[in-house]
Amino acid sequence: MAAKNQNHQQQGNKTRKRKQVPGAKTEAPGRSATSKKPKLLAAPKPSYPPAKGYTKPFKSPKMKFDKSETDKEKKPMSKRERRINAKELASLWEKMRCRNIAKEDRSKFVTEALQKMKGKIPEIVGSHISSRVLQTCVKYCSQAERDAVFEELQPHFLTLACNTYAVHLVKKMLDNASKKQLAGFISSLHGHVASLLRHMVGSVVLQHAYDSANATQKQELLLELYSTELQLFKDLVSLKESRLVDVIPKLGLQKGSVLRHMTSVIQPILEKGIVDHSILHRVLIEYFSIADQSSAADVIQQLAGPLLVRMIHTKDGSRIAMLCVKHGSAKERKKIIKGMKEHIAKIAHDQYGSMVLLCIFSVVDDTKQITKAIIRELQKILKELVLDKTGRRLLLQLLHPNCSRYLSPDDLSSLNLSIPSLSAKGESEASSEVKSSKVDEFSGEEAKYDTKVTVAEGNKNTSSGDNIQLLEGGKKDPFLRRQELLVNSGLAEGLIDICIESAGELLRSNFGKEVIYEVAIGGSGGILRPTLDGKLNSLHKAIATLAANSSEESEEEHVLNNFHSSRTIRKLVLDCPTFARTFWKKALKGKSKLWAQGHSSKVICAFLESSDSKVRELAKEELQPLIDGGIIKLPETKQSANEG
Repeated sequence: MAAKNQNHQQQGNKTRKRKQVPGAKTEAPGRSATSKKPKLLAAPKPSYPPAKGYTKPFKSPKMKFDKSETDKEKKPMSKRERRINAKELASLWEKMRCRNIAKEDRSKFVTEALQKMKGKIPEIVGSHISSRVLQTCVKYCSQAERDAVFEELQPHFLTLACNTYAVHLVKKMLDNASKKQLAGFISSLHGHVASLLRHMVGSVVLQHAYDSANATQKQELLLELYSTELQLFKDLVSLKESRLVDVIPKLGLQKGSVLRHMTSVIQPILEKGIVDHSILHRVLIEYFSIADQSSAADVIQQLAGPLLVRMIHTKDGSRIAMLCVKHGSAKERKKIIKGMKEHIAKIAHDQYGSMVLLCIFSVVDDTKQITKAIIRELQKILKELVLDKTGRRLLLQLLHPNCSRYLSPDDLSSLNLSIPSLSAKGESEASSEVKSSKVDEFSGEEAKYDTKVTVAEGNKNTSSGDNIQLLEGGKKDPFLRRQELLVNSGLAEGLIDICIESAGELLRSNFGKEVIYEVAIGGSGGILRPTLDGKLNSLHKAIATLAANSSEESEEEHVLNNFHSSRTIRKLVLDCPTFARTFWKKALKGKSKLWAQGHSSKVICAFLESSDSKVRELAKEELQPLIDGGIIKLPETKQSANEG
């Protein structure tokens, strides 16, 4: 029975099909427009492909002609045409880039090359040879021609920014762009900042745009990396708030959402190792300001090692490195120091990199590893460091740590930074913040991240130059750590030898004078005494011998007449009684009248201004007649004190 029903159903289906086919064939021609298939066949078929994005039917023969001409211009070049075009451009390039060519002739060749490339620039710029021709043209062409090239490239900038050869031209165009053109380019990056930052070539263009941008435009680029929601607030980038902890409560964003988005942006970049750009360093600083313990520790773990060395050439990059040193584990600190081992000399001369070494000296307890990896390398270039504006700070940090005379307020605030969630103070604040779940609380928590904020103690001791204690540090006693790095390692002994050999050069140097002064007084807290007393006495005698020599015996300016050396010797007389006694006996006794005029008079007066009574008594007998005769004039306060 079931089989019969099935056969009957199949026959019914066949019957229905047979009825449909004849109906379609016998339908009237006038009603064929109701059928979909004949309607498509009846439509006019163009003899050439329509322009890209064009959907309307062509209305007139004239319009067809215009579009065909446009398509002909946009038709990509064949391989043969590319070869011929490249040869012609290369020939013009050889002529226009000659140094001894006349300006008019070069302008003629540039214009000819640009005419040949007109309409094909987006295609040409991706070629190895042709792109270099275009770079030279952009360098020497007129502003009108440069603007024409910019207009032709503008729709393709995002694509060209990721091209290995075109990237150089894009950077050159940004260098020569007007304010309006630069603003347009930065605006075109909206929605693509994170993807470009992950691209090895695109990140170079993004960094170039970031360097060329003003503060508002930089903020516009950064906001996109903080949260997807912030892409909708482009009109708010003119707000005064530039720090993420201030932006979050201002716009009512969720801290957890921002943290998750930033993690999704940062992690792929760190995995690829694209960490050289300052825009990423700024983002990481802001990330640490809101990160929880786990997230911050993960980033520190990823950065610890050679990767961190590539970041310390920028201000924010060096701050990130210091945070990694301060909050990293012993194992991570070891990786960081090991990664620097082959680059110590370069880092020591770098403005920001040297700050990382300063932080290592102040925080890391493993002095044996520091001695082996860092101090040994510094000993090879010790003379260079003493006379170098940046390098000397490493030596001064060990001789007189965190002194406001040698480190700027910004340097001191950098040394004093910490990650809130990983610092002892930040843990309690973070726990209370979770309980209250209010976003406003962590706007004030991050005051320490403002580059204008300095440590309160540093402001009090600016004139005196006293030490400023770091918030985070190792467990070892700071004085013991300094002693092991400076004295036990042999660095101090080599430093004193250089000061003895080059005493005159260092005293007359604007930078070397500070090092020889700190060495001669024995360092802060007398760290060089009593271990190196013998060598320090030799240094005192070497300086006194220089002053005792007649000015005619040397072609160089006498140390007592030189601006820098006379003031350094004066400070030594005031601050080091041992040096003052040696200097008086060897250099000034019986000759004080000779040096009572000019810069040297400051040294003479220092003996009467000394806080040590023995030093004052030593010189008073010989200097009193000079005071009475008006040859030496003391400040009124000092004179009244002496008379009393």
